[in-house]
Amino acid sequence: MDSLETRLERLERRCRRMQGLTFTALALAGLGLGAAALRTSPEAVGGELVASRLVLQDARGQQRALLGLDDAGSAGLVLNDGEGRPRALLGVAEDGSPRLRFATAEGESLAELTVYSDEAPRLTLSKRGGVDLFAVGLQVDGSSRLELADADGRPRAILGADENGAPGLLLVDRRGQPRVELRVSPADDASLRVEGRDGEVFRAPAVIQ
Repeated sequence: MDSLETRLERLERRCRRMQGLTFTALALAGLGLGAAALRTSPEAVGGELVASRLVLQDARGQQRALLGLDDAGSAGLVLNDGEGRPRALLGVAEDGSPRLRFATAEGESLAELTVYSDEAPRLTLSKRGGVDLFAVGLQVDGSSRLELADADGRPRAILGADENGAPGLLLVDRRGQPRVELRVSPADDASLRVEGRDGEVFRAPAVIQ
């Protein structure tokens, strides 16, 4: 079974590869879709309203909602605040991955829920500036992970379970070095490893100097 540190690095690489369909890109695409929607005349077919794009405006003429497709074929619903700023997004990427995102008035993502590969949901909570402070998700192999990060976005506490349900807890210092690792194996054998600042290591059930 891979260590929690190895699995964390694998998860971070996977998430970086799948960071398409950003809130800002869709919001900007939404502005273009809104303009095109004004030029597209919907038609009624069999009692249904058929259109490729739909724009909703308030009494002041401010765009408040946009439903449509971008140039990549991704479907999305963008909801704006009273000043026309995108604040919420519900979209489906071209590869079929659905995403729900909430943002600040400046367009910075604060919360995001994405489902990868039809079976790997991931929820992230961020602070202004785009730093993820909390993340929880499932992997395609059935393992799960919860991460708590510091103000710089560095994961400091990782709680997870592998595909067999065996749990583990990893605590990391500011340099990214594992300092505490607590695990229970699939055979229900427990282990503890603690590393001090001077390099001294304590292991349970054995002690190593």
